[in-house]
Amino acid sequence: MKKLLVIGLVLLAQWAVAQHKSIRIATRNISLVYRTNGEGRLVQQYFGQALQPAGEDSLTKGKQEAYVTAGMESLLDPAIRMVHNDGNPSLELKYDSHSATPQQENDITATTITLKDPVYPVTVILHFEAYYKEDVIKAWTEIKHAEKKPVQITAYASSMLHLKANKYWLTQFHGDWAKEVEMQEQYLTTGMKILDSKLGVRANMLQSPMFLLALDHPSEEENGEVLAGTLAWTGNFKFGFEVDENNALHINAGINPYASDYTLKPGEVFTTPAFIFTLSAKGKGQASRNFHHWALDHGILDGRGPRLTLLNNWEATGMDFNEQRLTSLFGGAKKLGVDLFLLDDGWFANKFPRNADNAGLGDWEPNTSKLPHGLGYLVQEAEKQGVKFGIWLEPEMVNPKSELYTKHPDWVMRLPNRAENYYRQQMVLDLTNPAVQDFVYGVVDKTMSENPGIAYIKWDCNRMLTNTYAPYLKEKQSHLFIEYTRSLYKVFERVRAKYPHLPIMLCSGGGGRTDYGALKYFTEFWPSDNTDGLERIYIQYGYSHFFPSNTIAAHVTNWGNQSLKFRTDVAMMGKLGYDIKVDDFNEKEMQFSHDAVETYRRISDIVWYGDLYRLVSPYKENRAVFQYTSDDKKKIILFNYLMNIGKNDVFSTVKLQGLDPQQNYRITEINLFPGTRSAFHFDKQYSGDFLMKEGLQLVGNGRSLSSNILEITAE
Repeated sequence: MKKLLVIGLVLLAQWAVAQHKSIRIATRNISLVYRTNGEGRLVQQYFGQALQPAGEDSLTKGKQEAYVTAGMESLLDPAIRMVHNDGNPSLELKYDSHSATPQQENDITATTITLKDPVYPVTVILHFEAYYKEDVIKAWTEIKHAEKKPVQITAYASSMLHLKANKYWLTQFHGDWAKEVEMQEQYLTTGMKILDSKLGVRANMLQSPMFLLALDHPSEEENGEVLAGTLAWTGNFKFGFEVDENNALHINAGINPYASDYTLKPGEVFTTPAFIFTLSAKGKGQASRNFHHWALDHGILDGRGPRLTLLNNWEATGMDFNEQRLTSLFGGAKKLGVDLFLLDDGWFANKFPRNADNAGLGDWEPNTSKLPHGLGYLVQEAEKQGVKFGIWLEPEMVNPKSELYTKHPDWVMRLPNRAENYYRQQMVLDLTNPAVQDFVYGVVDKTMSENPGIAYIKWDCNRMLTNTYAPYLKEKQSHLFIEYTRSLYKVFERVRAKYPHLPIMLCSGGGGRTDYGALKYFTEFWPSDNTDGLERIYIQYGYSHFFPSNTIAAHVTNWGNQSLKFRTDVAMMGKLGYDIKVDDFNEKEMQFSHDAVETYRRISDIVWYGDLYRLVSPYKENRAVFQYTSDDKKKIILFNYLMNIGKNDVFSTVKLQGLDPQQNYRITEINLFPGTRSAFHFDKQYSGDFLMKEGLQLVGNGRSLSSNILEITAE
């Protein structure tokens, strides 16, 4: 009896302690507070702007369970669902412990909250990293158990957030090939709205893994409360937005569990990808700037390192080239003044030559007819002409018409007893197979080892998963979508272990892979195959909500019916490159392009690292205006694009943002085409206060499809 009394007192003491547990994850302006309730469960007490004085948020009365489990009393879409050995499909999670550890001079605080089921030996650990200066939080989850046999998990969110407002407005980024990241905002009504992907590879081909959520009224650029979120996962994702009967909003973010029931072995740890989010009280603009600051220092490879301008051969030659033709193009790269020449698709395979997209993928040896002296010769010739050399690879894919397919049919993803399904005449290799991982890594390593002067790789991936079956996984096909992405990361890790700072562009049939799960291994991404200058304004505008400019590869091409200057001005707003027939330039076009590259080098630090203000949206007017401002507010680069102007369009002055109101600024138009003069007459100094309150008239010459770049300098 006495023993039972002691046990009871211990349990009572633990319960009493749990009643007072309060856990705060905080940045400069955001506060996310959890506490334990009377049952010992973790609830979200507060999520919003940091309140003053500090700790005031603990007075709020939020009571929604932080990480909702399936099979118990909650009616919400669960964050986690588990089926135990005995068939019990329920899970209860109670607070066990937590810890908080400051890192890197207290800018980052890592917090873990451990939850356990009181009946079954199941542990769920909620992880958070709070980036104080950037106002960004990363959240992910670890799931493990010690049952005697494997359990099945059929839902496994990275994080769950609960919000309370009068109304909710969701902006999604959707599209298709050449129409990426089209923005659409809608009012959320009671019930469930889901944004997701089931494509496995090129996972965000149709729906990008990012969203904006505005509270109380539609999103504005520099006003209102906006939550911005994205998932760091290069595979199937799911965002669930559930408005309940009390008008509270519950957000589930994580891997899409579609066709992905996962058998979790005893002792195995299932780690979800990170959900990365920020909450802005100053509209979409501040949310974007938070993401940009975070990404440059924490989210992308060598975020503040150099980037290479390049000339790609694709528009000039396609796959129809030879050694002489390519080396002749090196001179064009030199005349442009770019850093690198990039050889695109079509350089490889012999038995099944890569002369079209129906053959050769998988056979990664130089084609001896086109390149009799191999890639090393091209590297040397490029260096002789003062440019570096880069190469295109698509190592995850295979054409049925290839030696690789003939030798290793067991390496190819395809359904048994079904006809093979092709997309772009190709199929996906079974990357869950360690032998295939070795092969894919070997493609990169062999190419680099045999040609050590290669300075850049464009890593492509031109199809999604359909009719999918992984031979290596055998009876565990429900693990396929998850294991493919994990296996891809294993390959990336190996590549980066040996080539830690090699610039690599992440490409996927246009904008099919644009996520922070992959970008920590890459220096930039290809946002779209659509390089039409006018349409690129919308595409780059969309991506700018989550990605800094130095990650968004933007090339000058012959797409579009705009002037060379317009197309160049648009590309200079990202990571500049060229994919164009330089030999077709006349003298003035050549001079303009060369000068543009030099100008870009001079201003790129401001465009890449400065604060972005989207002053005028192309969705609201037939123009677009973007402002990049240096940290010290002494240098500003302003991009002004007049689009297809209507006869009734009336354009008001454009008010700049983020300047020093006491500072005087001088304005100069740069990147002018030879023989032209600026249409502006900014022949005096203007105070920052004037520029922000009165603004500038930026109609310029008033012609459709015209553009200007203004350099604004403190004096």
